[in-house]
Amino acid sequence: MLRRTFLGLLGAAGASAALTTSAQAGGKQFGPHPDTHGVLFDATRCIGCRKCELACNEVNELPAPDKPFDDLTVLDTERRTDEKTYTVVNKYQTPAGPVFRKNQCNHCLEPACASACFVRAFKKEPNGAVTYDASVCVGCRYCMVACPFSIPAYEYDEPLTPRVMKCTMCYPRLQEGKLPGCVEKCPKEALTFGLRTDLIKIARKRIEAYPDRYQDHIYGEHEMGGTSWMYISGAPFSEIGLREDLGTVSAPELTAGPLAAVPMVVGLWPVLLGGIYAVSKRNAKIANDERVMAVKDALKKAGAEAEKKLHEELGKAEKASQRRIEVEVKKAVEEALAPKPEDAETNEEES
Repeated sequence: MLRRTFLGLLGAAGASAALTTSAQAGGKQFGPHPDTHGVLFDATRCIGCRKCELACNEVNELPAPDKPFDDLTVLDTERRTDEKTYTVVNKYQTPAGPVFRKNQCNHCLEPACASACFVRAFKKEPNGAVTYDASVCVGCRYCMVACPFSIPAYEYDEPLTPRVMKCTMCYPRLQEGKLPGCVEKCPKEALTFGLRTDLIKIARKRIEAYPDRYQDHIYGEHEMGGTSWMYISGAPFSEIGLREDLGTVSAPELTAGPLAAVPMVVGLWPVLLGGIYAVSKRNAKIANDERVMAVKDALKKAGAEAEKKLHEELGKAEKASQRRIEVEVKKAVEEALAPKPEDAETNEEES
């Protein structure tokens, strides 16, 4: 109902409203973020136990997976998050040996999903989480296309109220002063939650203290304008499934031009749909008229053929009846002309 209302309002607003909105579309700003929180993941400490997956599943009340969380054979195949799994741990074979990495929404400082969303279903919260409001979502799935980390997933198997699903950094728990479920459950402290500025300091201290153990880089400090979820690793980040081609420019800056056209398209979309509907209705009417004419022609042809057949059958019946009459007349004549028994007795007496 919300989607239908939304599209109806767009149609009523018309192109003028779309023009006004389009001028502001590419100018979304999400910063500054002086006190935003985040999570630091240390790949050198992760043992691939999947405890974080279990915690995420329990906290978010997600469906149970096909294989239990203590089944580590799933690590043999690289996985991605989906609408029923907000986080996964993958194992990567590197020259130095296997490395495990947790994958989830990185909660960008300037979220591409929020930048692409023209109804503002995504929001960057002051505490660092990127949240989603299903009540205003229209299901366009631009967020899925925009995300450079391929995280948002759509509930394709939900026919009535599908949602876009992803990690929320346990936003409700953060509101209560609790840790994200995965951070709380990690037995090796591979995950650290805190102020983003403090996490960067912690990461730099570890790198400086053990330069042979870590890459001299904090992934997420600057990538795509920075993320609230950051990584340090001993293996090159490209070897553990993280993109190194993203640059440091935030999503809103990259998409300002193209996104300015999105509201225009959305504003004109009902007009386009109305035109398509009118054409389809006209085509349907023409097709229906053609079907009616075809039925009439068929009935007319069938009637003509039936009438012809009737005449033929009547003709045949008339001929058959005529033959029967002739046979009966002939039979009657023959019977009339045949000598009667009493006539034969009379002739004998006379002789």
